[in-house]
Amino acid sequence: MADVLMQDDLFGRLPEKRPRGVQAAAPSAEDQALAAALSPRIHLGTSTWSYPGWEGLVWAGRHSESTLAKSGLPAYAAHPLLRAVGIDRGFYRPLAASEFQRYAEQVPPGFRFTVKAPSLVTDALLRGDTGRGLQPNPLFLDPTTALQDFIEPACEGLGSTVGALVFQLSPLPAQRLAHMNEQFDRLHALLLSLPKPPVGVIAVEVRDAAWLTPDLVALLRDTGARYCLGLHPKLPPLAEQLPLLRALWPGPLVARWNLNRLHGAYGYEAAEQKYGEFREMLDPDPDTRAELARIIRATAHAGQDVFVTISNKAEGSAPLSVRALAQAVAASPS
Repeated sequence: MADVLMQDDLFGRLPEKRPRGVQAAAPSAEDQALAAALSPRIHLGTSTWSYPGWEGLVWAGRHSESTLAKSGLPAYAAHPLLRAVGIDRGFYRPLAASEFQRYAEQVPPGFRFTVKAPSLVTDALLRGDTGRGLQPNPLFLDPTTALQDFIEPACEGLGSTVGALVFQLSPLPAQRLAHMNEQFDRLHALLLSLPKPPVGVIAVEVRDAAWLTPDLVALLRDTGARYCLGLHPKLPPLAEQLPLLRALWPGPLVARWNLNRLHGAYGYEAAEQKYGEFREMLDPDPDTRAELARIIRATAHAGQDVFVTISNKAEGSAPLSVRALAQAVAASPS
């Protein structure tokens, strides 16, 4: 012991080791209190987690996008308000059960994932690198492909962390829009063929207003799937989608707030350029937040689960949008 003390006197104490890897930003007392005020049925989060600009909001330090994509999820899930996150990468390439399992092992109990189905199933067109449709997709809404390349691996890998398994249907080409009855029949057949997940829900999100009819309500009722509230300029505003939600009441709420309406239907690039590193809420949309908060409160009060993910392109910074939405939910309704 004396030798150790002598070494400390002669050479100084060794500096403490800095934690390695991605560390979570220290939660504020306000965020902790707000999280405690929310029902455990309410799962709010962002559309993904790999943004270096969230330093101080989510991360304790600065990290590259690739580092955050690989190693940032545990730090993200440590944030008291972030109880959900989207997995969008499977939209471009089907993921294996082992990949989903790796995500599930990095989050605490009560955390939930919203997962997009592969475009192999949800896009009526096969597209090139620029996104231009090249030819019809023979596997559009194919039940076997949906089951083997999406539902089974997601349920096996994610287990109890499944929140919403979302079939986000890409914009339909004109020839399919002209024959919507056929599209409804295809979607109905697909959903009927799928097993109900042990936890969470299967949901349908659309990009064409032509889907928003009583036929969609009927097939969702018949199959037990949910409508995913899509907040995107390609669709009518939230208030105009409420009749569809009411027709399916009660049930879990699935919502994805994708893009602020002021940018227009094709405004992702404009939003990305304007919002930079996604550290500030540059285009707040309190009206949408207030309406969404009202729906969330009512859903949770009815004993149903809520799965809401928000993009940086909604207001400028997804973590700040989650905080503001949580504040609106926790506030006493007027």
